[in-house]
Amino acid sequence: MLAFIYANVLVDISIYLVLFVLGAGLGYLIVHLRLKKAGKTAAKFLEDAKKQAEDNRKAQLLDSKQEIYRLKQEADKEIKARKKEAQDLENKLTQREVRLDNRSANLDKREESLITKERIIDERKNEVEKQYSKAEGIVQEQEKKLIEISGTSQDKAREIILARVEESMAMEIASYIKEEEEKAKNEATRKAQSLLANAIQQYANETVNEKTVSTVTLPNDEMKGRIIGREGRNIRAIEAATGVDIIIDDTPEAVVLSCFDPVRREIARRVMETLVSDGRIQPPRIEELVNKYKKELDTELREAGEKAVYDTGIGKIHPELIKLIGRMKYRTSYGQNGLTHSLEVAYLSGKLAVEIGLNEILARRAGLLHDIGKAADHEMEGSHVDIGIELANRYHEKPEVIDSIASHHGDVEATTFYAHLVAAADTLSAARPGARSESLDNYIKRLTQLEEICNEFKGVDKSYALQAGREIRVLVKPEEINDTEAYKLARDMRQKIESNMNYPGTIKVIVIRETRAQEIAK
Repeated sequence: MLAFIYANVLVDISIYLVLFVLGAGLGYLIVHLRLKKAGKTAAKFLEDAKKQAEDNRKAQLLDSKQEIYRLKQEADKEIKARKKEAQDLENKLTQREVRLDNRSANLDKREESLITKERIIDERKNEVEKQYSKAEGIVQEQEKKLIEISGTSQDKAREIILARVEESMAMEIASYIKEEEEKAKNEATRKAQSLLANAIQQYANETVNEKTVSTVTLPNDEMKGRIIGREGRNIRAIEAATGVDIIIDDTPEAVVLSCFDPVRREIARRVMETLVSDGRIQPPRIEELVNKYKKELDTELREAGEKAVYDTGIGKIHPELIKLIGRMKYRTSYGQNGLTHSLEVAYLSGKLAVEIGLNEILARRAGLLHDIGKAADHEMEGSHVDIGIELANRYHEKPEVIDSIASHHGDVEATTFYAHLVAAADTLSAARPGARSESLDNYIKRLTQLEEICNEFKGVDKSYALQAGREIRVLVKPEEINDTEAYKLARDMRQKIESNMNYPGTIKVIVIRETRAQEIAK
């Protein structure tokens, strides 16, 4: 039994060994065939790669040769251009050298000519010096003889001759000045009248006169006691809060508010009218109303400034300047409202600028801001002109505007046409009838001073101030002043009036000379 099993096992092992040998042989055969095929494929791939590399090398070599050829062509072109430029430069240098040679030759000839002329001039100069020395000796000899004959010294004779020449020339000079002044006056008057008439016709405005006091009407005289209050506490509270003096006198049913600051006076007037109307006159109520109307007035002033800027069309302007323009509404000069005057000057300056071909907007801007210093003169040191210049510089206004502010009163010389226009418009606005007012004492004093200045001149008989001091007529003695001297006298009077007086507008000086011949027939 064991032998049979053992035999079966051996058979199975044999079968397995045979199958293993067959499988190993078959696997070897398959691997060999595949390796052989892979070798052929790799050889073919290597051959193709070599062929492709050779083709690429040939193509790159061809491209390199073409690039080298192109660079060579470009280099040849550049070399030819450089050679041409060098040749042109050489030709120019040759031509310049020829010109320089010609110029050098001409200069040599001119130098020779100048040397010859200089020699001739030296000879003539020596001759002239000899003649001058000879003439000087003759003159000295003649002078000695004249002194001996006349018995007068040389200095005294010179004084006599100069006096005679001065006397004879004075009439000629005065006559010439008269003729030229007449021509200039006629031409200037004609052009100025045309320009100003056109400007005035295009702009006209109402006259506003204001004073430094305001009057508040009361319903009855009992209200005065309530305004004063117990021991004067109400009136002291009003004056302290507003900075205005309240005058309560014998005037029936009225109190007077006095202050040089028109803004404060307006606030006090509104406060007083409100207190009188509602009857509650108490210190707390007074402070409340003062604060209320201060804010309201600030708003009104800003709106007035904005309206002025808008109406004149001057464009963008600094907010602080707008506020100052609005404050001009409550400023006055000789009774003339400051804002109204500034608007007049702005419009007139613009019209005049159009007539002579300048920028109308810039002229209006300069005219509107020419008196801006008056709106802040109580807060800053200096005249309103100096303050205006400082404000204009601070807010970066144009040089034409600054020049107009600085020169509109003649403090400095105007450097732009716009400054001259603003000065003319300022005078025109202030000098028109009814524009300004002054006290009776100042008025009489100004007229008296004007007549006294004219009466101081030699040959004046009488002087009369007319048209509110805007014209002075001077009667001269005909036996002492002739027609030519009358023109000189008028000019001298004008200069003295300008240097010794302060006055609004202009003053016309008229010198009148009259000769009468009278006989009586019997």
